[in-house]
Formats: sequence, C-alpha cells, structure tokens
Amino acid sequence: MKKAYYNSPIGTLEIISSDEGIEEINFIKESKEYGIENNIEDKNIKECIRQLEEYFQGNRKEFTVRLNLKGTDFQKQVWNELMRIPYGKTVTYKHIAQEINNPKAVRAVGGANNKNKIPIIIPCHRVIGTSGKLIGYAGGLDIKEFLLKHEGIDTRR
Repeated sequence: MKKAYYNSPIGTLEIISSDEGIEEINFIKESKEYGIENNIEDKNIKECIRQLEEYFQGNRKEFTVRLNLKGTDFQKQVWNELMRIPYGKTVTYKHIAQEINNPKAVRAVGGANNKNKIPIIIPCHRVIGTSGKLIGYAGGLDIKEFLLKHEGIDTRR
C-alpha cells in the first residue's frame, strides 16, 4: 500500500494505492499543510493526481485511472453504476436502484454510496435526493455543492 497527499481546491486529499489501482481518496480534515508530492514513484498515484488536477482545471470529465474496488458485490454494482453518471448531471438514489434492476433497494443504494472509498472518481457527489436536495457526503455538503457547481450544476432547489 502506498499513500500520497494532494492539495486540491476542496482541501487536502489522501490517496491510497496498491499495485492493482487506487483504493481510497480521503478528505483530510486536519489543518496540517501537505504539499503535492512530486517525488511519488507509484504510477497509480501519479496518474490519479494528474487526472484530479485536470478535473479541477476543467479539462477532464471522465476518469480512467485504475481502481481497486473493495466492497461487496452489491456495493461494486452500485459504484460501477455511479461511474456511468455523466459529468454535469445528477441522478437520484431511486434512479440508481432502478438502473441496477433492484428498484426496492433505494436505502441499500444510499448505504453503498456512503461506503464509496474513492469519491470524485466514483462520483457519488452526483447523487441527490428525490426532492432535488443535496443529501449526505463524506467530505461534507459544502464540498458536494462545490463539486456540483464545478461541473456546472445549479444546486439551488
């Protein structure tokens, strides 16, 4: 397991990788100053940071970095569906449940969304409540709102 820190427009992100791919992106709440590590040897982390920088600069709409998803089959099914949500679009938990052919699993979809360890790349920020309200986000609703606005989504409901 390798780890690096990246200072992004939404704060410091901790990126954890294995030989198989990116395993986690964590929001760091501490006020420590981490720099972008230029001496990173892990190719997955280098590529992840490059793609995140392009995303925040407005030059990337889809991520292609290798991922190593760790979760149940159901969680992986939900996360794979999340990756199909286009940049600049939002869907509801109900929509995801329908797309995975399990329309009664709305709450379970919410639970899987909550367990997503690779935010931004697996765009759980693009999932909103049926009423159109922003609901829950590991990094906080302010970061969810920032990401949606960055993608051109009007968050005023």
